[in-house]
Amino acid sequence: MYTDQVMDHFRNPRNKGKLENYSAVGKVGQVVCGDVMWVYIKVGEDDQGREVISDISWETYGCAAAIATSSMVSEMAKGKSLDEAIDITNREVAEGLGGLPPVKMHCSALAADALNEAIYEYLSQNGREIPEVLEQRHQRVAKQMAVLEKRYQSLLQEQGVSDHGTGSSG
Repeated sequence: MYTDQVMDHFRNPRNKGKLENYSAVGKVGQVVCGDVMWVYIKVGEDDQGREVISDISWETYGCAAAIATSSMVSEMAKGKSLDEAIDITNREVAEGLGGLPPVKMHCSALAADALNEAIYEYLSQNGREIPEVLEQRHQRVAKQMAVLEKRYQSLLQEQGVSDHGTGSSG
């Protein structure tokens, strides 16, 4: 059973859609359930000159919990410094939604991972030092994404579809 907060974020998602002129994007997916998330961030400066997430949006293909956690993480990260945003955990995302069923906790992990991947991409693109915790998370996500991509390519081959989805055999 989902909480009222989960249902509200599912029915009235915040910051949904592809952000125009984004600074970086994080993409994650989950092999078991098939959820895929993209988190787009725009980085700006606050009044103290700190880099902050001045805008954020997301696109998610998945269940109600996946959509709700994407919405919640976007609300939590908006206006935060990059360091503060890196510290957002999946548990905090779930708590912000009043909790998730144990079987859906992976959705909050995906949302936090997508945010972290966007920050990782931003720092990498700008030749910035990557905090160790962020590097470790990125390596874990990269392994998961490699498995997901391999399974996707196998599925396409089984169906006789090219990797661009433009053809079929037979």
